Parts: sequence; C-alpha cells; structure tokens
Amino acid sequence: MTHNTTTVTTPDAAGVPNGPTGRPKREFAVPAPLSEHGPARVVSLCNQKGGVGKTTTTINLGAALAEYGRKVLVIDFDPQGALSAGLGADTHDVVTVYDLLIGNVRDPHEAIQQTTIPGLDIIPANIDLSAAEVHLVNEVAREQTLARVLRRITDSYDVILIDCQPSLGLLTVNALSASHGVLIPLECEFFALRGVALLVETIEKVQDRLNPAIQLDGILATMYDSRTLHAREVLQRVVEAFDDKVLETVIGRTIKFPDASVAGVPIIEFAPEHAAAKAYRQLACELVDRGAFA
Repeated sequence: MTHNTTTVTTPDAAGVPNGPTGRPKREFAVPAPLSEHGPARVVSLCNQKGGVGKTTTTINLGAALAEYGRKVLVIDFDPQGALSAGLGADTHDVVTVYDLLIGNVRDPHEAIQQTTIPGLDIIPANIDLSAAEVHLVNEVAREQTLARVLRRITDSYDVILIDCQPSLGLLTVNALSASHGVLIPLECEFFALRGVALLVETIEKVQDRLNPAIQLDGILATMYDSRTLHAREVLQRVVEAFDDKVLETVIGRTIKFPDASVAGVPIIEFAPEHAAAKAYRQLACELVDRGAFA
C-alpha cells in the first residue's frame, strides 16, 4: 500500500515557520553603508577538517561584505592556495603571505592584490607557505608573527578574513592569535561534527594563553541537504550542543560553487540570483546583525 506524505515546516508558537536550525526564520536587515573605514575586525575561518567550506565561505562572505560597502581583505593562509586560485590571484613571482611571515618583505601593502570585486583585496599564498612553520619554530613570540604583520594594515580595512589551513598547527595558532573572532564552517556530516569540540578547545587555549580578546562568532552549517535525514540530524545535534552559536544562515550543496571556483570569481558574481549567492548575502547581514562586523 502506498502512503502519501506531505512535508511541512513546523511553525513556532507565534506561527512563524522554522528554518533548518529549528528556530523561527528571521529576516536580517541589509547593512547600511559606512561613512568611514577601519580599523578592521579580523576573523579566522577555521576547521581542522578539510573540505568543509572554509575557502568558499571566505571568498563569498568577503565578496558579500564588499558588496555592502565594506573594505575587505582576505588572506590565504593555506599552502594549497585555494583561496588565491578561487579569486584569480597571481601567486608566481609575487610577494605572498610567506614573505611577510619570515621577514623577506616588511611592508604588507606590497603583497596586497585587488580582485574583480570592488572593495575586496587579497594577500595570496602558494606552496612556499608550507615551509613557514619550520622558519617560525625558533622565533621569539612565534605565535604572534601574523598579528605583527596585520597591525600595519588594519586601519585600511573594515574586515580582514583569514582562510586557515585544515590543521591546528602553528599557522592556525598564528591566525587565531591575530584574530578578534572565529567563524567555523561545519559540513553537515557526522565526521565533521566530531572535530568541532577539539577546535573549540583550541580556541579556548589561545584565548587563555595568547589572545584574551578572541571569541567564537559562530558556527556555519555548510553543504546542507535537507533531503537527507543525516544532514538534518547533524544540524540538530550541532544546535543542541552549541545553541545560539550556530548561525541561522545555512549554506546548501550546489554545483555552482565549483563552477564559480573554476571561473575564479565569487558566486555572487558568477550566479548573483542563485540561492547560494543569496545565502552568503544573508550570512553577511546576519554577522553584521550579531555585531561581528560593523
């Protein structure tokens, strides 16, 4: 016998439909333009698991914030250089973040490249960055090296986003030590969930020992597919564990992300009316609403 089933969105007590996180859906206001720029708030996008959407989020959140009139700098802090490739940045025979870390170049402005998005700049990286930890290991205050670099450019930007490598090594600790906040992209998959507690513990250690000002700005659910029970259960467990630290915005799976990466542009430029582009605009609005950015 065939049963006909209808899926409905459960309303809350006030009759407002709930979103994927189980909370009532909210509309976030579009941020007003800024009358002046700087100093920047520095946010690391961090998760020791690879393939969870850190680079995609850095690119598209940065582009959305720039679209809303913010001056944004994104920093490729992964030797694989995916952020640089995703924004079409030059990585050969140019100054990279590696040169700034080891002191080959003192002025970080020499490493900054403009992107195709007005208001969005990038400091690129390439495979040379993989040698940075070896160079830094014997340095005094080695965990603060990136923070010293960024002090020279924070007044030029409203937002600095650091795309961290999938590791909790010295480079990631440098990024956390230089940051005011952390955004954790989390794939809606069980094995991705397992590592979040370890990452939060690392953030707390950095807060205790190196950077008292750092805070968790939010956990962003990525690669969400509402058609699968597994994705819905993982998201529910994340909300149960971290409550309001889980952002309302949820990023769904779509082939448009790799297509945009191949084109070397953010999805808000590649497919501006696509649901994924709208989701990243909503993410920018939500983070401004939460006070993560001005």
